[in-house]
Amino acid sequence: MRSHWDQEKIKQANQSLSKAHPIEIIRWGNEVTERQRLTLACSFGYEDVALVGMVQQVDPSIPIFYLDTSLLFKEVEEVQQRLSDKYQIKFHRVTTLLTLNQQAKQYGEKLWASDPNLCCQLRKVEPLRQHLEPYEGWITGVRRQQSTTRSQTDVVEWDESFQLLKLNPLTYWTDDQVWAYIRQHDIPYNPLHDQGYPSIGCWPCTRKVKPGEDPRSGRWSGFNKTECGLHTSSSNPDEEVGT
Repeated sequence: MRSHWDQEKIKQANQSLSKAHPIEIIRWGNEVTERQRLTLACSFGYEDVALVGMVQQVDPSIPIFYLDTSLLFKEVEEVQQRLSDKYQIKFHRVTTLLTLNQQAKQYGEKLWASDPNLCCQLRKVEPLRQHLEPYEGWITGVRRQQSTTRSQTDVVEWDESFQLLKLNPLTYWTDDQVWAYIRQHDIPYNPLHDQGYPSIGCWPCTRKVKPGEDPRSGRWSGFNKTECGLHTSSSNPDEEVGT
């Protein structure tokens, strides 16, 4: 089923979809994958909540999941509930079986403070890998404008890490376009965005961003790390670009 997505076919898809509205990109992905085998990854950041709204217009049956690391801000749960109420949908919780106490006993207290890469691997990457196994494609909120590591993102990619089709409908959209869509459709969003948090991850690893700083500088502050490893660059499969 997945082998027909060769480089030439993906190149053609990107050429035809490069100027398409994100809703049309989602609709295309829904048509080329089997029913219930396309899913949306939602971290409840502003890009993702915009995509939640778009998915409802295309096909409300498309499953939406989120990674629960047990270290999420309380505001994440609140915006999740507001989205559930607005669209009458249920978000699928994906998490590791490794509790924080078990992780502390095995790897030491506050692993995120000593080895954040390993912490992300255990609490994000491995659970995601298991969850995506049944799917043929997944939708993400990655955009070119977000960071230099994402500047070569394509609308349609083959995800080498998880071996499935990857759609990035917002690839060419700017911050202003995303926010305009959220406001136009009255989509609930995380209030932390209004408090100096443009990029939101786990609470121990996220701080406010100062004026003039890179939007992702508030993630893993103090470490040579700005990505969690959920994504790989289409131009360089070994280059991690996270979420």
